[in-house]
Amino acid sequence: MDIRRGNVYTAAMIERPDSPSWAVDVLRQVRVRLIEAPERARWDALMRAHHYLGFEGFIGQSLRYVAECEGCWLALLGWQAAALKCRSRDRWIGWPPVLHYSRLHLIANNSRFLILPEVHLPNLASRVVSLNLKRLSNDWQAAHGWPLLLAETFVDPERFSGACYRAANWLVLGSTRGFAKQRHTYRQHGRPKLVLIYPLHRRARSLLADPQWQPRSTKMNPQALPAKQMESLQQMLRSVPDCRRPRGVRHRYYTVLTIALTGVLCGARSFAALAEFAAALSQAQLKRLGAKVHPKRQQYQAPSEPTIRRVLQASNAESLDRALGQWLAAQAADHDAIAVDGKTVRGARRPDGSQVHLLSAFLHRQGLTTAQIEIEAKTNEIPELVRLLEPLDIAGKVVTADAMHTQKETARFIVEHKQADYLFTVKDNQPTLRDDIAAVAHSDFSPGIRNDG
Repeated sequence: MDIRRGNVYTAAMIERPDSPSWAVDVLRQVRVRLIEAPERARWDALMRAHHYLGFEGFIGQSLRYVAECEGCWLALLGWQAAALKCRSRDRWIGWPPVLHYSRLHLIANNSRFLILPEVHLPNLASRVVSLNLKRLSNDWQAAHGWPLLLAETFVDPERFSGACYRAANWLVLGSTRGFAKQRHTYRQHGRPKLVLIYPLHRRARSLLADPQWQPRSTKMNPQALPAKQMESLQQMLRSVPDCRRPRGVRHRYYTVLTIALTGVLCGARSFAALAEFAAALSQAQLKRLGAKVHPKRQQYQAPSEPTIRRVLQASNAESLDRALGQWLAAQAADHDAIAVDGKTVRGARRPDGSQVHLLSAFLHRQGLTTAQIEIEAKTNEIPELVRLLEPLDIAGKVVTADAMHTQKETARFIVEHKQADYLFTVKDNQPTLRDDIAAVAHSDFSPGIRNDG
């Protein structure tokens, strides 16, 4: 039976007196699929013409779907990168800022959903959403290289109730604060929206918040770090001296370093993975990073695996580590406390058989390591703390350390040379200092500071 009219379904679809269950039969035939390349212009035009928000394009990674029956379009769905900030969603997940930014790409936002205006079919919306969710993660992995753990959407309560999402078992977390991102800032539009999520994995919540879990992907995600962060990392790496001989150099040194370190931050753990990450960079990203232009193809060329390997193996590890640490500290500009601690690296030994011991400085709140040095076998952590903190900009910050570093020289270096404060532990191995602290009256301390004697 031909139920098409103008290539869309109309109200006549559910008004057939000879078949009361006809609408149910149609719902069973509905399928949701990704659009094909030639259909994109039509999809965009329909969304722009009929969706109440209009349509100018998607942010970040995206997928476009169409729901159809016997070749006729019924509804359109669009998915894009997740919202950068959503308080109710982030509170539900319970992840710290470090995991927030590194795992945000595992969430997708249903930013557009449109039932075409000529279509009037009961329960179509919830049916389409349910069908879409069943294939969303696999489609995302095929298109972008990693699966999704969570789907989110925002519903305007002044226009819609979100019934189709609720019917598809989405969770309502609350409302937004009525702000929208505009360029580099947020503006208040005064229209809070309902926040709904749908776990695409049975352990989505725990995996997103688990600091030990490492997401797997078929390829690296070049968009996991914003363009400005990649550019700022490149500026920091320009200070690292080029270790190569001038002859035969094809790629800029800081370009190779930026691509390699960005790949590591995005999860690459081998030279082959770094080369795969570099090959996945877009032409715009390669241009921004100063990549070489191929003379014949006139396209920006990513460094190969041998190039990345040679550059990293020949680089000065200490200079590279210092530059990366300074960049990480700059990304967490709101940090106010730095912890210093040493640890023995399990399974790592020097040629003489002694174990490798590292002294690290890391941010309290974010948990990021901003600097680390290896402690030589013939010394200890105490004299090396100065060398660790020397290149760091810690003015106005608080440095915390265990009782080993409760030393006059260390305290003087932090206060006088680095213009920072310190918080050290005092134990019974320094009885005079401990007694002096116990003798200080509570009134001599600043408000809010305890003296437990």
